[in-house]
Amino acid sequence: MATILVVDDDDTVRNALSELFAEEHTCHAAATAEEALTYLSSQQYDVVVTDYHMRGLTGLDVLIKVKESQQQTPVILISGSSSRERAEDLRRMGAFEYLAKPFRLQDIEMSVTRAITYHEELMQKHKEASR
Repeated sequence: MATILVVDDDDTVRNALSELFAEEHTCHAAATAEEALTYLSSQQYDVVVTDYHMRGLTGLDVLIKVKESQQQTPVILISGSSSRERAEDLRRMGAFEYLAKPFRLQDIEMSVTRAITYHEELMQKHKEASR
């Protein structure tokens, strides 16, 4: 069972994703990036799913914080913008994936599954290297 953080200021999206992932995983939900940073300061996550556009701090701020404090944790960004250039920039900055809204729940579910597998493999390699 993975631990997932969902960050979105849209109640409908946040609640739908939280319910989807909570069926098989531990899922925390944050309505703001600031709330997400509080979670990140006290909890390790296997995957973070965050909206890009939010009032105040943004998904980019969440990505930067995760890469500083939980470098191996994959971050999936979602956005109403389907900018290919933004997606490429965010991947270069360490984002695992970038999905444009509206997306199918099946697509985000597959993305999170890939991210969990990726994270598990990284953690296993790290464990083997430290032996």
